[in-house]
Amino acid sequence: MAVGDVEIRDDREAGRLEAVAGGEVVGRIEYFVLDNPERALVPVHTIVEPAHEGKGIAGSLARELYAVAAREDSVVAPLCPYVANWAERHPDEAPAAGPELIRAAKKWLAAHPERF
Repeated sequence: MAVGDVEIRDDREAGRLEAVAGGEVVGRIEYFVLDNPERALVPVHTIVEPAHEGKGIAGSLARELYAVAAREDSVVAPLCPYVANWAERHPDEAPAAGPELIRAAKKWLAAHPERF
C-alpha cells in the first residue's frame, strides 16, 4: 500500500509493518501473530521517526494493519496504546477484539518479553 510518497509493507517474518519513504523506514508497527484462541495480529509498538511525525504515517500504518487482518480473515488485538486509540476513533475500520483475545495476547507477550 502507498500513501502519498510512503509505501507500507508487511515484513511478517520480522513482525513489522513498515512505512518506507525514499528507501528508508520512517515508521513501523511491531506486532506478533497469535493463533489461539483465534488468529489475530497483535500490535505492540507504533514508532514514527521524529522527522516524519505529524504526517499521518502512524494512522496509515494502523489502517493498513486492520486491512491486512481483514484480508487474512484475522482480527487485531491491539496492545499498542496508539493502535487501540486509533481503533476507538475508527470503529468502522477497526472491529473490536474480545476481552478473551486481549487477555490471551497479554499472556503471550508476558511469556515472550525478549520479543519486544
